Amino acid sequence: MVRWRSGTVLSLGRTWRGAAELQVRVGTDEVRALAYPDLVGSPAVGDRVLLNVGAQVMGLGTGGYAMVVAIPDRLPADPAAPGTTRDAGHLVKARYTPLQPILLGVDEEASPHRATMAAAESLDGMPVVTADLHSALPAILAAVHADRPAARVAYVMLDGGALPAWFSRTLDGLAPALAGIITTGQSFGGTLEASTVHTGLLAARHVLAADIAVVTQGPGNLGTGTTWGFSGVSVGEAINAGATLGGRAIGSLRVSSGDGRARHQGVSHHSATAYGRVALAPADIVVPAGLPFPLPSLPRHRIVTVPTDGLADALRASPVPLSTMGRSYDQDPWYFLAAAAAGRHAAGLVV
Repeated sequence: MVRWRSGTVLSLGRTWRGAAELQVRVGTDEVRALAYPDLVGSPAVGDRVLLNVGAQVMGLGTGGYAMVVAIPDRLPADPAAPGTTRDAGHLVKARYTPLQPILLGVDEEASPHRATMAAAESLDGMPVVTADLHSALPAILAAVHADRPAARVAYVMLDGGALPAWFSRTLDGLAPALAGIITTGQSFGGTLEASTVHTGLLAARHVLAADIAVVTQGPGNLGTGTTWGFSGVSVGEAINAGATLGGRAIGSLRVSSGDGRARHQGVSHHSATAYGRVALAPADIVVPAGLPFPLPSLPRHRIVTVPTDGLADALRASPVPLSTMGRSYDQDPWYFLAAAAAGRHAAGLVV
């Protein structure tokens, strides 16, 4: 459950889109904290803050911040007056939690995109690339733009990891290279808000005019070490959604030569489960040429081998650092090459 603390802001640190780091004095200790100004207001030195320190106490990697829950003595102003476009939304996300935001959905009555979304029925063959970890996104994008520099790529974020898109410094760094960010389900903070992955994909195609959509969960996945206990199995459902809507579903394999856990060495058991058992619609499962690991049985899918020439250079030129589970490209090259190969395949399908 929640581990509560009260502290005082000592100093402000890095900021990026939607997020701010700070150092907080809690008793005799000093802790690193993260605030989302759109939810709690902008912290200042000397502010008293209420914190949830659970992730930090547990020593979680991606989530190892104390989270600012409130600045109780200096509350932020209410949003724009009811009736204005900014405050006309009815989408409640992170529902029935104390910090549930109310947002304007891309297909709501008050949305400027309502008519477009109401008429949207098909992805018109748009490639939909899925990956089970957020860290695959920059590799996929790097390969797409290496082969098709002008391609418009939209990112569709699932809600299996971080709910606020603001948590991701990767998204902050990639924003100039993306057509937009669409947060779906319980996730929020994107360029556009959607209630389901289906509406998110339709918005990518018809509102953002994307040539390609990339679908992953946000950073900080949930896993229990069991076959089904991993939030990333949702990419199998994303395959189904993309195919149902008339897109070209593409699966990026999770591959590792550097992960110390046996279940993730070679092709991860997560890919075998998500694509082999959850995805019921056929998809292109991309294998980078020269992959030194055996593939799991994926009988309903099309196995596509993609050359990797030039992909290493494209990956090294990424505008954001490449890192998966703390490992860089040099420490786990096949992970990033597999994701990049999926991006290259998608780029080759753009008309």
